[in-house]
Formats: sequence, C-alpha cells, structure tokens
Amino acid sequence: MKNIAGLMKQAAQMQKKMEELQEALAAATHEGVSGAGLVSVTLSGKGELKAIHIDPKLADPAEMEMLQDLILAAHADAKRKSEAAASEEMQRLSGGLNLPAGLKLPF
Repeated sequence: MKNIAGLMKQAAQMQKKMEELQEALAAATHEGVSGAGLVSVTLSGKGELKAIHIDPKLADPAEMEMLQDLILAAHADAKRKSEAAASEEMQRLSGGLNLPAGLKLPF
C-alpha cells in the first residue's frame, strides 16, 4: 500500500506541474519572420495570431501577392517554433517518460 500512496503523490505532483506548464506555455509568445525580416508575426503559446508587422516598403499594390505569401510563411514559422517549444517542455517535464503516441494533453 505504501507504493500506491507514493504513486498517487507523484501523480498529483505531476498534474500540478502539467497545469503550471500549460499556463506558462499559454502566456509565452513566439515570433516568426520571413522575407529577411520584412514580415513578422507574433503568436501566443496557444498558436493565436497576436500581431503582424509589415515593412512599409512592401505596401505597393503590385506586391500584394508576395506580401500575402510572406505573411503565411511567417505565421507557419512562428507556429512551428511554438509547437517545438511546447514539445521540448513536455519532454523535460516527463523526464523522458515514453508517453503513448497521440496522447492529447489539455492545452
């Protein structure tokens, strides 16, 4: 019975750490850039687009298609960084514990 009590205590501690990690990840921001810095976007830790910066020299109507592509590329870059940061933190928190593939944790 002593082992079960210890396991339950560890599970409760891990759950608390998971909740703290989720809050920290949600509060984090990640910036993605494209076009050598001409376009940047900022996402929340949950992947919400929070800000877009477009260099004024890109405002030429003839460049709108390129501008749209750059915005999409910057968004994708920031999203990848956000997901990589979350994955790294989860690995660190789990201490290399092999969690089942596809395990959905509430973020």
